[in-house]
Amino acid sequence: MNELFSPNEQFEVLASGFTWVEGPVWVPADSKVDGCDSEPGCLLFSDIPRNAIFRWRPGRGVDKFMSPSGYTGVTYYGHEPGSNGLALDAEGRLIMCEHGDRRVSRLSVGGGKLTLVDSYEGKRLNSPNDLTVDREGNVYFTDPPYGLPDREKDVRRELDYCGVYRLSKTGDLTLLTTELVRPNGIGLSPDGKTLYVAQSDGERPIWAALPIKDDGKAGPLRELADARRYRKEFPGAPDGLTVHSSGTLLGSGPGGVYVITPEGDVIGRLLTEGRVSNCALDADEKWLYITADKQLCRIRLR
Repeated sequence: MNELFSPNEQFEVLASGFTWVEGPVWVPADSKVDGCDSEPGCLLFSDIPRNAIFRWRPGRGVDKFMSPSGYTGVTYYGHEPGSNGLALDAEGRLIMCEHGDRRVSRLSVGGGKLTLVDSYEGKRLNSPNDLTVDREGNVYFTDPPYGLPDREKDVRRELDYCGVYRLSKTGDLTLLTTELVRPNGIGLSPDGKTLYVAQSDGERPIWAALPIKDDGKAGPLRELADARRYRKEFPGAPDGLTVHSSGTLLGSGPGGVYVITPEGDVIGRLLTEGRVSNCALDADEKWLYITADKQLCRIRLR
């Protein structure tokens, strides 16, 4: 823990006044995302109820980057219609999980979006939630029902499970597991051989690990760490996560960000004492950016 963070380090609130922020991603200046091309880059993050993506730039503060971000319909679509998880693909382009439009999409350079996937075996996805990309360009994402207006009971729901998927760089979609009833945050080990998934289920709030085989399929799921006892202290559940280059997991959970070894030991916590949805490292791993309810925060790494 002390190798990553100074014991005296404090959170810095960069912006506040949002509704419910999620999905932060650091976008370096040399990426292929219009509007983030000035040094050193920018942080993009979703405000799901507002159906918008916001941008934070050092020295320039926050402004709106995209709206609508996850729902382009013309009728009311629940309380969480916008984009959620954001990531960069292997070529530095922005890809996003869209609740309302129920798809994983990519922002095209120069304007417009391309749908990467919106269905599995002819049935519409629930509401893609979070995603991560390996070095080869394969996309892994979770698909719980949180973006549906009536969630798991929504009449528009076509799949009777919540899956974790792998979208290959050639466009093939593989269902990796349905064992997690509420899969949420997702990340990869530095070698790309282990997929980490957070589950926000109230009865089984855990962080889990899935080995990824050479053929892209998943091995048996392993429970990494259990958050039940922490829920007695603070509000929240395992949600978004990121993985440090050392292999250490940084996962949002009850009351803050949990620092977890690849073996599943919770070695420390960065406590806000409130609800935290997600976190992301910058390109140099000097800052950890945290979406905490209505606030965007960060904390310095050693």
